Amino acid sequence: MKQITASLSFEWPSRAKILSTVETLVIGTAGGLVFLLAGLPGGLISGSMIAVGIAAIAGRQLSLPPILTQTVLVLLGISLGSVVSRHLLQQVSAYPLTIGLLALATFCSTFGSSYYLQRIHGWDRTSAFLAGSPGALSQITILAVERGADLPGIAVVQTMRVIILTAALPMVLAIAGVAPSAAPSLTTTIASPLDLIELAAASLAAALVLRLIKFPASWMFGAMIASSVLHGAGWVEGGLPDWIRGVALIGIGALIGSRFARMRIKTLAGHLRAALGSFAVAIAVSAIFVGIVALTTQVKFSDVVVAFAPGAMDAMLALALTLHIDPIFVGAHHLSRFVFVTIATPGIVHLFGRTQDDVDD
Repeated sequence: MKQITASLSFEWPSRAKILSTVETLVIGTAGGLVFLLAGLPGGLISGSMIAVGIAAIAGRQLSLPPILTQTVLVLLGISLGSVVSRHLLQQVSAYPLTIGLLALATFCSTFGSSYYLQRIHGWDRTSAFLAGSPGALSQITILAVERGADLPGIAVVQTMRVIILTAALPMVLAIAGVAPSAAPSLTTTIASPLDLIELAAASLAAALVLRLIKFPASWMFGAMIASSVLHGAGWVEGGLPDWIRGVALIGIGALIGSRFARMRIKTLAGHLRAALGSFAVAIAVSAIFVGIVALTTQVKFSDVVVAFAPGAMDAMLALALTLHIDPIFVGAHHLSRFVFVTIATPGIVHLFGRTQDDVDD
């Protein structure tokens, strides 16, 4: 219970933090609306992310407070769960095969990217393995600190991968003709006020339970599970109003873009080539496995692409929502990837990275 209490504890923010939050939201909203009006795929999240990212790189200290971040993740989870229907569950039989292939793709991507960083850019093995590991950034950061790895370089490589995927993936899918060029309306009705209260209460309760057991991405997945159960059982009809869903997408985009606020331009420029090259290797490996899944299963190609994209869970699930892609399939696979990385990365670093004696010296 201490963890939940700590996560919900509220301290009135300073004036500087309030202004930073307002500026972040204004810039993110402006960027999202520009992309949306331009008819670009995934416009709200991509536009918000790019606008906030550019402002952050330019030196603006942009950020979102934890309570706002958690609220956005809960809203995203409710929206994802509201599109669950029985026909989305028909592909569950394919999950063991595709998740197994995803595990193999994750390992191949990690070793491929790390090999590239070592051979081309001269990185040490520990830093290269941590930078090449797709996802679980908080765990990667902890390991990097413990092992004395190149934390700025790892942060640039990891962040650039998420930024590029979130911005480019909707465009690629739209150009390929496997995803709509504009986000469709995902729900035909808006839930009644009573149903909305029920959704909010159940989602918050489920998120807190998952938080208590230290489940990854607990705020988003807790809300998604609660919303899925309520909609799947027919206890709730309809979803959140479109404008609330839009707020959640803008919030996720702003959150991703604000990561650049903690990076210096010199640091970013110094590791940019390594980030782009590592990203290219990871995408090439993922593309091979996407092709295998597309040829051996009946899962939609667009679902496989987003599920196997080596990006952050929240960003990829937000794209699944805005691109009308199966959130259950995508969520199951990105959660599996998180588990793979969390469990396997410490062992990989222990076996193939620098010894602890080298780090201590």
